[in-house]
Amino acid sequence: MKITLKLFAMLQDYLPEEARGQRALELALPEGSTVASVVEQFHLPEKLVHLTLVNGEYVEREARASHRLHDGDVLAIWPPVAGG
Repeated sequence: MKITLKLFAMLQDYLPEEARGQRALELALPEGSTVASVVEQFHLPEKLVHLTLVNGEYVEREARASHRLHDGDVLAIWPPVAGG
């Protein structure tokens, strides 16, 4: 199956260099892959994986290990942000 992975802010550094300007990468994954398996595959530090959306729907931290991805999904991940 193929999904699109979008990483934002400092998480872009974990994408392959050729994908960093676009903040997105198309991935071929085995059936049954989960949000957590993609986080592991890209060695994203758990403390930086804050907001996780699949097709615009929020995925709770506790559900990442069981939330299966499907062909055509868009997985977007943001780190914690601060501002004023």
